[in-house]
Amino acid sequence: MGLYAQRVLPRIIEAGCGIKGLEPYRQRVCDGLSGEVVELGFGSGLNVPYYPATVRRVAAVEPADLGWRLAEDRVRDSSVPVRRAGLDGQRLPFPDHSFDTALSTWTMCTIPNLEAALGELRRVLKPGGALHFLEHGLAPDPGVRRLQRLLEPVNRLMMGGCRLTRQVTAQVVAAGFAIMELDEFYEPGSPKVVGADTLGIAVAP
Repeated sequence: MGLYAQRVLPRIIEAGCGIKGLEPYRQRVCDGLSGEVVELGFGSGLNVPYYPATVRRVAAVEPADLGWRLAEDRVRDSSVPVRRAGLDGQRLPFPDHSFDTALSTWTMCTIPNLEAALGELRRVLKPGGALHFLEHGLAPDPGVRRLQRLLEPVNRLMMGGCRLTRQVTAQVVAAGFAIMELDEFYEPGSPKVVGADTLGIAVAP
């Protein structure tokens, strides 16, 4: 990772993803997590306050050292034990069927090989384990999609490879997960080009 990605981008992400208006969505996506949890793209730990009491432990996958340092206070104050346990969602360092549930928030847009990462989540989840995800991606409206395609090269450059046009739900299904719940919406107050969100729960076979 370059200097910008290591020392600047984690702070931008914390500021942008830490706004108060997103808190209800974090609460929703964390509801129902239980047991041993793997969180993909842990960042600065913005989901930590929303882990329910049913969570036993969290294995945090986060490549940026600064992101992990920014999470120190949240991790220290958490009633749920959290450990940094991986750097790359495309190659998870866990045995098969290690986790009861998984969590990913605004992360799948940046993973270069999302197919590989979803395959890894399937591998490490127990049969019937649930993936809770809250992601942005390709908008439902043609006009917004055109703007997303126009802006995507710049966005990828400035935001650590973030793809505005990724079709997350389709890729989750293609990876073999069964969608159990799904809500698609625009984030209130956010530009539609970056605020076309999907909140869902998918179950591993």
